[in-house]
Amino acid sequence: MNQIYPFTALVGQEKMKLALILTVINPALGGVLIRGEKGTAKSTAVRALAALLPEQKIRTGCCFGCDPDRPEDWCELCRKEAPKIQLTRKRPLVELPIGATEDRLLGSINLEEAINRGESKFEPGLLATANRGLLYVDEVNLLDDHLVDSLLDAAAMGRNIVEREGISINHPARFTLIGTMNPEEGELRPQLLDRFGLCVEVRGLEDPDLRQNVVRQRLKFESDPELFLANFRQEEESLGQKIKIAAARLPTTVLKDETVNYVVKICLSLGVDGHRGDLTVIKTALTLAAWLDKIYPDEEDVLVAAELALPHRMRRKPFQDVDFDVRGRLNLK
Repeated sequence: MNQIYPFTALVGQEKMKLALILTVINPALGGVLIRGEKGTAKSTAVRALAALLPEQKIRTGCCFGCDPDRPEDWCELCRKEAPKIQLTRKRPLVELPIGATEDRLLGSINLEEAINRGESKFEPGLLATANRGLLYVDEVNLLDDHLVDSLLDAAAMGRNIVEREGISINHPARFTLIGTMNPEEGELRPQLLDRFGLCVEVRGLEDPDLRQNVVRQRLKFESDPELFLANFRQEEESLGQKIKIAAARLPTTVLKDETVNYVVKICLSLGVDGHRGDLTVIKTALTLAAWLDKIYPDEEDVLVAAELALPHRMRRKPFQDVDFDVRGRLNLK
């Protein structure tokens, strides 16, 4: 069995780690895109995050993993049948391969059942498996645009609608979307880039001490994974519990009028097109407040949220890096 490198053992890349944590606390943020050169722990961080998340309750026999405590989000089968026994599972991490087809992603009709029995039976796709979990797309910039459009639409609506061969299927698809990419291999279209809630840029560490720490930690892990994981088990459990508490606290965070005014002022000053950026900054600031155990976000929380939610939405010239300095553009220290 392959051991997963612990999230709390990752050195540096604080902005990436914060963005990942916020997106699992609040999947409504719209996911996160991690841009960076190869070898910067992008994939390692995603798999490590999934491994530390708390278990979740599901209804037995449901291929969508419906939450027993949220009947409003149940699939059609769960709505029709009597309550079932509850089980627990690790939050799923579903990886979407680059060569995936639309049927594999969205689901399809079982042709064998249709031919042999004359019944139109739906075969769930990866979006069904990812419900209430994480959907990870490595090298998302190399994925066909129509597939990116489909999964972004599902992530925004929280449901997957499939209309094929005369039948219409509607099932829950609430997942945390995480995409990683190497800009050297091509960029995403601006329309698709804007659909990711958060975007962070990662680079190789330039501090010699930090780089040495990365190497030493990795060598220790490869030498004795069991011992290495045992040394970080308490930190992993503590972080997983903190994420769970923050998610429960999120609905109680308060949005003040002055916070909305401040966010709008920032977006106008930076020339952000549309209103998706404003909304995402507000949602991110509220999520950050929940993470930091605050009743409402302050100006610093808004600025941190803006650094995560706006750089990829700001107007830029061709070939200009998307990793803009938000505070610098606002003339803030």
